[in-house]
Amino acid sequence: MRVLVTGHKGYIGTVMVPMLRQSGHDVLGLDSDLYRNSTYGESLPENKEILKDIRDIEKADLEDVDAIVHLAGLSNDMLGDLNPQLTYEINHAASVRLAAMAKESGISRFIFSSSCSNYGAAGDGMQDETATLHPVTPYAISKVMVERDVSQLADDNFSPVFMRNSTAYGVSPRMRFDLVLNNLTAWAYTTGQILLKSDGKPWRPLVHIEDISLAVIGALAAPREVIHNQAFNVGVMSENYQVLQLAQIVGETVPNCEIRFAEGAEPDKRNYRVDFSKYSRTFPGYALRWNVRLGARQIYESYRKFGLQNDVYEGPKYKRIAQIKYLLSTGQLDETLRWRKSDREMPALVESAKDGGAS
Repeated sequence: MRVLVTGHKGYIGTVMVPMLRQSGHDVLGLDSDLYRNSTYGESLPENKEILKDIRDIEKADLEDVDAIVHLAGLSNDMLGDLNPQLTYEINHAASVRLAAMAKESGISRFIFSSSCSNYGAAGDGMQDETATLHPVTPYAISKVMVERDVSQLADDNFSPVFMRNSTAYGVSPRMRFDLVLNNLTAWAYTTGQILLKSDGKPWRPLVHIEDISLAVIGALAAPREVIHNQAFNVGVMSENYQVLQLAQIVGETVPNCEIRFAEGAEPDKRNYRVDFSKYSRTFPGYALRWNVRLGARQIYESYRKFGLQNDVYEGPKYKRIAQIKYLLSTGQLDETLRWRKSDREMPALVESAKDGGAS
């Protein structure tokens, strides 16, 4: 297929695109490249691309496209809270508009990167795809709204698929240090302390970004009747962890570190365990390969390779919220988070500037 991947320059997209190409797909990327200052370690993979905000996509951009993998959006709870209205405009309204445009253009398969955070304040019980959704942040609410509205577009010629990804981890050219396993490992490696910012009791399902990409490849390959207008939790049953368990695994991976609770650490109302049996039944040829122990080792070895330092990952180069605030404060982005035409004349990024703490 010729596959349009929105957000192809992001944390997941920069890993997914090479995997899609290796599986035989012709990939076209679309991204506004908000994090052009944030490449980690090595250069991004080259690919055919359209540099454009997802809100500004036109039908002409969809010519000769067979399927869409929609990753683009404000990518975490802190960004969503920065301006909830913009979160809904970008994550919800633009996503539904893209799906409607895809349907009008005759594109039959639309794969939406959703989230297990849709389950939100679910408690300790296992959540399958039929469970009631309890999103607690603008980010998660926007995902639920997209699923609701895009599912109504489904018909005999248009098949949306909703991939509810577990909390992601793993090494990427556009690394995110705000994700729990990446973050705990970064603190352990650079400071000798595994810093917990909650009480460690909430449950989270985790999945490697390569497995998220593998699941998308499976959704592209599946017969229409298998995936049509359905949601799939993406992960493995054994990969549900309490945050304290993740910290303990990191402690067993990174030498000479100890677990510490941040001052004021409180319970986190985001608490959910997820059932992944539907995915394993539906995609037996695309069994997910990673687990947290392997992932922690990969992340740790990457930090060693590139000599990660605390003031870098805690500064605006890699922290999404701090990067966006920096680009706004220097006038490189306007208030709608679109690039200004004069952005190349703006000051260079100061990597060591601090802005709060990672989530």
